Amino acid sequence: MKVIEHIAKAKKSLFSFEILPPLRGRDIQDIFSTLDPLMEFCPPFIDVTYHREEFLYIEKENGLLQRKKISRRPGTVGICAAIMNKYGVDAVPHLICGGFSKQMTENALIDLNFLGIDNVLVLRGDPIKSEKSFIAPKNGNKYAVELVKQVKDLNLGKYLDTTFLEKKEFPLFDFCIGVAGYPEKHLEAPNMESDLFFLKKKIEAGANYIVTQMFFDNKKFFSFVEKCRSEGISVPIIPGIKPISSKKQLNSLPSRFYLNIPNELVKEVEKAKNKKNVYHIGIEWAIYQSKELKNSGAEVIHYYTMDRPENIYKIVQAIY
Repeated sequence: MKVIEHIAKAKKSLFSFEILPPLRGRDIQDIFSTLDPLMEFCPPFIDVTYHREEFLYIEKENGLLQRKKISRRPGTVGICAAIMNKYGVDAVPHLICGGFSKQMTENALIDLNFLGIDNVLVLRGDPIKSEKSFIAPKNGNKYAVELVKQVKDLNLGKYLDTTFLEKKEFPLFDFCIGVAGYPEKHLEAPNMESDLFFLKKKIEAGANYIVTQMFFDNKKFFSFVEKCRSEGISVPIIPGIKPISSKKQLNSLPSRFYLNIPNELVKEVEKAKNKKNVYHIGIEWAIYQSKELKNSGAEVIHYYTMDRPENIYKIVQAIY
């Protein structure tokens, strides 16, 4: 079932979760260990992130460096299939621009369709560590809006290569397309107005719903929704929540993402005596956020688990 269909049929707020593929060398049981306790809350769908390639530089005997491409977290498509098979829950694979030519993207979408996957979350993706800024792959999509258009084209039966099949034989796909939204603007956007302009372009290109980046101040989310509606963006907007779990995140999260952490939360975390105290402060703050979002009528609340289900379980249990 499509994400937007789950939303349309829901009679109360739903809870969804996002997981990471396990590191290379681990197995599917890592995923099941994360999800087993969370299935108590009947999530309508589970997001599975995609992590692009990385490069290692290995010194050879002659002193020259050899660049080696590696994938630390492979298996997004297979994990989605395993989740659907084990739990009977819809899986939402992330689809990114980085590392994919348009032909590779088309092939991935064909595979997803074979597996009965109805949803994709479309993202540009981050630059690899050796890049100062995002560099589009050769013959690939440079922006998320271009990737949305490619998925939408396949939904309309428009393939890249039409020579190998008669047009009448082309299957029509029917992917539900999600995109990212940024309540405090994207890190690279010059201002909020510019960010909203490009978000609207993604909706006009065919996106069906929005999932937001994490935020810690609900006022930022409510303001974001209001601004979206004033711009004519009418699709569902799903808030994304991640609890603080360590003191270092007070600096690392704002530096990696464009977000503000409320001073009240900062003060509570800074005066915490140990990691356990910080952990519980993060849970309580996320419970407060979630209750307010639920009471405001949020159709879905989406949780970034980072494959650590214990705190997420306690948060959702408190409001389920």
